[in-house]
Amino acid sequence: MVSRVTLIAADALAGDAAQWLAETGLDAEADAAIATIDRAIDAHRIAAADAGVPPVRREDCLVVRVGTGVGDQDADGRWTTAVVVPQPRAAPGDRAAVLRPQERLGAILGGRDVALACELLTLRARADADAARWREATLQVRVALEAALAELAPWSGQGDLDQRLAELHDLRASVGQAANTALAGGLDATQIAAVELVLTRIEAALRARTHLELP
Repeated sequence: MVSRVTLIAADALAGDAAQWLAETGLDAEADAAIATIDRAIDAHRIAAADAGVPPVRREDCLVVRVGTGVGDQDADGRWTTAVVVPQPRAAPGDRAAVLRPQERLGAILGGRDVALACELLTLRARADADAARWREATLQVRVALEAALAELAPWSGQGDLDQRLAELHDLRASVGQAANTALAGGLDATQIAAVELVLTRIEAALRARTHLELP
């Protein structure tokens, strides 16, 4: 199924439309629009009690346009002038990074590697963090951290996993405090930064564990 979504800014455009398109940061406009759409999808997901409603990701879009229009044009999802925003491209030399997920998939399906529960919990936490859902992200990170400490233990003594596990253990207090605050209400900037740090360190530990399994 293919859907088209048009997001219209509430404020009227001041000045010349062509000049605005030439001077604006198209990537930033596209990312901000998709983030707004995702917030609406979050609300729908909760209202419908349907966890299967997927988010919108820019890399999944067939085409992303930024443009201007007037009156009924906007209401009909059309525009006076618009430009296509190119998809972000992988940096040169990223071929290995592209192929590695395929290698991991083959290893899991072939029984040479395992998919850990903490990996899925971490992915969910990353999705919440990227969408600035920091209360939800914090609660996910707390569970992901505990699962990672337990599930990565069998690889203790290999590579630098012991050092990474010790670091994660030391971070338990900060994420626990942030999670308790999240249960009661919002988080401040310091707590959000602490949660982001813990999330990135869990991700790093999981990558390190994967590298031990793949040639």
